[in-house]
Amino acid sequence: MDFKGRSLLSMRDLTPDEIVGMIELSRTLKLKKKKGVFDKNLADKNVAVLFEKPSTRTRCSFAVACADEGAHAEYLGRGDIHLGLKEDLRDTAGVLGRMFDLIGFRGFLQSTVEALKYYGGIPVINGLTDDEHPTQVLADLLTIYEHFGNLHKIKLCFVGDGRNNVANSLMIGSAKAGLNFTIAAPDSLAPDATLISECEGYAESSGGSVRIVNDPAEGVRGAHVIYTDVWVSMGEEEKSEERLKLLKPYQVNAELMRASGREDTIFLHDLPAVKGNEVTEEVFEGRQSLVFDQAENRMHTIKAVMVAALK
Repeated sequence: MDFKGRSLLSMRDLTPDEIVGMIELSRTLKLKKKKGVFDKNLADKNVAVLFEKPSTRTRCSFAVACADEGAHAEYLGRGDIHLGLKEDLRDTAGVLGRMFDLIGFRGFLQSTVEALKYYGGIPVINGLTDDEHPTQVLADLLTIYEHFGNLHKIKLCFVGDGRNNVANSLMIGSAKAGLNFTIAAPDSLAPDATLISECEGYAESSGGSVRIVNDPAEGVRGAHVIYTDVWVSMGEEEKSEERLKLLKPYQVNAELMRASGREDTIFLHDLPAVKGNEVTEEVFEGRQSLVFDQAENRMHTIKAVMVAALK
């Protein structure tokens, strides 16, 4: 896999073979960390961790991954620099590109992370935008691979808000990796039709499939993986009441887990979770839940992307 000098802004940026390559590299780095072996692949590198939105997993993943591999991570929050306020975005990007080797970004607009790449001239990793969450999906695919031993033909059903950033990136990544991917969502929260068509094309090439349904029980039938996310995304708080009412039938509870018809179905959630809304405490804390394996894998996959881009 030749990823040196490249950015990860979207799951579109990875070919199917590169998705497999990132998962393999993540597994290698994870195993070495468990053994206490650190090759310091990022020695003397400097990483700008530029966040417009608060974070637990993404921020900690960049910090620990950099420390493990010998890089310095400099956290830059909204109150620390003039991003888009006193200074033009392209100027900020130009300065960061002169001082750092890589930028990890978490924020609102996809256009911001694209501008950082264009004007910074260094690799940029998208740790979340309103449109996409590619590092999360790499962690999801790693978790699925670790549990089932493969990705091809695994049935994954995302239940709930089918047009949010995680659902978007999951659909792209799953279609490219050959999974049978389903979104169960109300019509008003279905993914964009153009994105569906794009992903159907990826699935045709990979041997996977893409399906959109309204009925959650139908969606999870035969699923190896049932996945959900918060019902009210950051910045949409004014829609809370409407969203809770609309998505109540899409809660992942014990009944919906049983509806898969499989004993080996696992539950995933990108976190943070609002227990009692999109998932019950029983499922979240139950034997089928791999949410903390999934959260840990954020760090291993972010590490892999940085190493691949900079080594």
